[in-house]
Amino acid sequence: MTPVRGKFITFEGIDGAGKSTHIGFVSDYVRARGHALIASREPGGTPLGEKLRELVLHEKMHLETEALLMFASRRENLAQLIEPALARGDWVITDRFTDASFAYQGGGRGLDLRKLEALEQWVHPDLQPDLTFLFDVPLEVARARLDATRALDKFEQEQSDFFFAARQEYLRRAAQFPQRFHVIDSTQPIAQIQVQLLAILDQAF
Repeated sequence: MTPVRGKFITFEGIDGAGKSTHIGFVSDYVRARGHALIASREPGGTPLGEKLRELVLHEKMHLETEALLMFASRRENLAQLIEPALARGDWVITDRFTDASFAYQGGGRGLDLRKLEALEQWVHPDLQPDLTFLFDVPLEVARARLDATRALDKFEQEQSDFFFAARQEYLRRAAQFPQRFHVIDSTQPIAQIQVQLLAILDQAF
């Protein structure tokens, strides 16, 4: 008997939006309902992907090189982790997916969105998340949340205009794909956000 395909949930938002706080909460919810769960992140998720992550987050490079490395890490993540898990019937949660490339390389960096669309069609033509949580906050709130006690990566060090453009592209994507996006006001108290997350998950699944 072929297992029922698992569900694919992604978490998105600019740096400092607070999404990471809620990944563990949703993971616990999924496991509590008896589903096997695979958690990943982008860039990264696999041994090769983690090596690419270090390059993307810390090395200066051409914009198109950056985008290609992001999708190389994504292809490896899909082949080694995400697609096998979904085929087994496991659920998958990732901290960022292709929407982040549109936001950061497209919105923030200004790469032609048609190039990102071509890469998306090449790397995962038949797969999109079942549900995407977009954690949205004003820029000043996001910047204040970044941990000043650690070294910031090259994206976290970007100026406000970069994050303004990234946020706008995220919101554009959310408007383009309303069937899978849920925009969460991440300025709300954590407990209030979690109530919303549970309501969305219960309705969706």
